Amino acid sequence: MNGSTSMSRLRRTGVFFCLALGLGMLALAPLPASDRVALVLEIDGAIGPASRDYVIRGIERAEREGAELVILRMDTPGGLDASMRDMIKKILNADVPVATWVGPPGARAASAGTYLLYASHIAAMAPSTNLGAATPVQVGGGGGEQDRQPRRQRTPIERARDALEQAGDSDSEADNADSDAESEEAAEQAPDLPGTATERKVIEDAVAYIRGLAERHGRNADWAERAVREAVSLTAREALEKNVIDFYVETIPELLAAIHGREIEIASGTVTLDTEGLRIEVVETDWRYEFLSIITNPTLAYILLMIGIYGLILEGYNPGALVPGVIGGICLLLALYAFQILPVNYAGLALIVLGLALIAVELFVPSFGILGIGGVLAVVFGSIILMDTDVPGYTLNTGLIAAMGLASALIFLAIVYLAARSHRNPRVSGTESLVGRQAESISNFSDGRGRVHIEGEDWTARSADAIGLGDKVEVVAIDGLTLEVRAR
Repeated sequence: MNGSTSMSRLRRTGVFFCLALGLGMLALAPLPASDRVALVLEIDGAIGPASRDYVIRGIERAEREGAELVILRMDTPGGLDASMRDMIKKILNADVPVATWVGPPGARAASAGTYLLYASHIAAMAPSTNLGAATPVQVGGGGGEQDRQPRRQRTPIERARDALEQAGDSDSEADNADSDAESEEAAEQAPDLPGTATERKVIEDAVAYIRGLAERHGRNADWAERAVREAVSLTAREALEKNVIDFYVETIPELLAAIHGREIEIASGTVTLDTEGLRIEVVETDWRYEFLSIITNPTLAYILLMIGIYGLILEGYNPGALVPGVIGGICLLLALYAFQILPVNYAGLALIVLGLALIAVELFVPSFGILGIGGVLAVVFGSIILMDTDVPGYTLNTGLIAAMGLASALIFLAIVYLAARSHRNPRVSGTESLVGRQAESISNFSDGRGRVHIEGEDWTARSADAIGLGDKVEVVAIDGLTLEVRAR
């Protein structure tokens, strides 16, 4: 019996030992290929605070989870400069390779998208896609097309050539030589029109920025400069031929196959890409992205601002109503949060607040409409200059501004009407204000006389009607300290 028990214990010990050894070897074994992942981040639409937050957190997740690669799939018309630069800063300092692919076919990487493509360790585009038009819109706006461009400084030779073309062909070589000399002399004396000082500073800053990105990754810096100065664009195939991008592939799996074995420089040093057998995982947007997308919509932020201020004004007119104050406070805080991360002209914001304050003051300080009219004008002008950018998707619609101006004007007219009506009504004070009020009988009327309770006080009353205890009565006149009432 004892021998059998000992053998059983020995077998169990052996089984446990084998299990422990197997688990240890499993822990030391390399991960299977299916556990090596490439995270795909997707940008569709204008680049703004929401996409900035999404991309930065996506790269941080890739670093935290040890992903082999981040693929930024992009289709964008451009976006805000501040958001774009934050994303580029994260890409350049990431400890994981970032490959940007403009796709699917039909997508584009215009304006700010061109900068992101140049900043990435790998730049690729699908057929029937394009990039370029990277001229900054204005200070505070991060790229996008514009009709009015600061002019590039032209060389004397270029100006001379234009002058010759306009002058026409000369019959003699001597005349041609004289024309050349005269054209060059005139060209040197001709004034340049390079745009305003602000435009020149913005353009030169953008040129230096994109050239630095191009030189970092060995791409065509001269064309990048033209994309900023002249707003030129390229198709995907032309971009490959001009060394603007690295690969011309139609799908993400094709991209992974093309970059396998390629050496690139990241923040931590040189790495060789091993993309064979990588599992592709798309990082879905979460509630935070959706919230930022909604709250940073300039139209919504503007409406929230107006609701917030009007709500607080209504609460001030009627203290204790609570609902206007609570809703107004919440809307105002949400609007201020949105304006904190949007390119807002604070002079415009101040004009809107001043205008609404003037409309509110009109009720307390009658000024024959001067304050109210000034308030409406301030709201309209402030709304026009509120957004400090021309980037598509981050401007206020003219129709919305007109609607808000009309609403402010209607509120002003309502205030004027109420004020005028209050002036027309006869002023009453003291006991005269009790006439027309409702009272409650606190005794049975005897011989037409009794007691009533009104406005927290007990009064002697008389009436020609039969009135009992608890009946509701209406005050019709006051005779000294006696109320004349009638049954209701």
